[in-house]
Amino acid sequence: MISESSKSTTFPVMRIQQPIGEFYVGKMRAQDLIDISWFDIRQLQGNSDLDEYLGIQRKVSDKRVKEIAQYVTLTDATFPTAVILAVEGRCAQLAPIRAGDMNFFDLTLKNITGELEDEDTVLFRGIARVLDGQHRIRGLRDSEHDLSDFEVNVCVFVDADIADQASIFATVNLAQTKVNRSLVYDLLAYSKSRSPERTCHTVTVALDQSEKSPFFRRIKRLGVATEGRFGEVLTQATVVRALLPYITNDVLKDRDLGRRVGSWNKAESFDSQKLIFRRWFITENDDQIANQLMHYFEAVRRRWEIAWSSVETGNMLPRTNGFRAFMSFLRPAYNYLRDDEFVKMSKFLELFERIQLDDDDFNTERFVPGSSGERALFRTLMKDSDLGEYELPDRTEFRR
Repeated sequence: MISESSKSTTFPVMRIQQPIGEFYVGKMRAQDLIDISWFDIRQLQGNSDLDEYLGIQRKVSDKRVKEIAQYVTLTDATFPTAVILAVEGRCAQLAPIRAGDMNFFDLTLKNITGELEDEDTVLFRGIARVLDGQHRIRGLRDSEHDLSDFEVNVCVFVDADIADQASIFATVNLAQTKVNRSLVYDLLAYSKSRSPERTCHTVTVALDQSEKSPFFRRIKRLGVATEGRFGEVLTQATVVRALLPYITNDVLKDRDLGRRVGSWNKAESFDSQKLIFRRWFITENDDQIANQLMHYFEAVRRRWEIAWSSVETGNMLPRTNGFRAFMSFLRPAYNYLRDDEFVKMSKFLELFERIQLDDDDFNTERFVPGSSGERALFRTLMKDSDLGEYELPDRTEFRR
């Protein structure tokens, strides 16, 4: 007979009463959570008209797990929202922490021993079905970080039937509102340490607030229109995400270094053809980054003044696709023109004079909305300026 020995884990919880019923909120050691959890992935089973979907969870994203595994090694790693678990009542035992107090308990979760093939057996690794939080748990599991001091807050439903479990999963995920990324970047102003995102936020604010800037009062700082303004055509998130690839290859690593050390090695080796603004970031010269962007886009404004000034629907130059295409063109243009570190507006303007685009060419019929229009404009800029083949910067790694 093959069986598992008795195992258990105990942690403090508080009882919560809500319309769906009662559940328990508490904290567990990360390793204990990893050890008892299992994931019921929703998948199609069978090969006939009677096929039905089983499971609750979404398919695991390996990319997301890898990001979390890296994230938990950082000094500011945190999972403030609860992992939601469902356990069978026969695997759970409650003991009041104080006599007569029916709100606070020690909750013990234990396996049910027996032969492995026996349907009544519950293995220790199968005690808790994960209703929400599978990527966090897998990220913790796959990290190489010492988890001895890492605790995770959990929400435990005891003896919830499968319908309630499915309802909990759906409600949690459908009720979530996507966070406004511009607001997140704006809150970086309160950070006490340097990071690539904070530098990009500082630069974006300078572009928006300086009267000499071609972006003066044209950026939605919080991602939504600012009361009393007209002509805000870009969000802060758009500017930050376009700038990040010129400062860092690894946002999380640099953010963590800023918190732990507070500075960067000024002699560090990096690809200056790719990270064109990193030396200014390392030397804490954020103003120079903002100044270089002002010179570059001032040349754009002077070359296509009518299109740049117009905020009419259908004119794409000053909007997201136009801005992103010109930000992608910035790197090859900067590398082509620079004799020294800083490239003046006049040199960019000379380069732009080669480009056979008129103000009325920046329309959404020629450069359609979406990434295809952005790519088409970038290719036109590269072709007319005779700078050769060049790839668009990869911004996917910064979509956090």
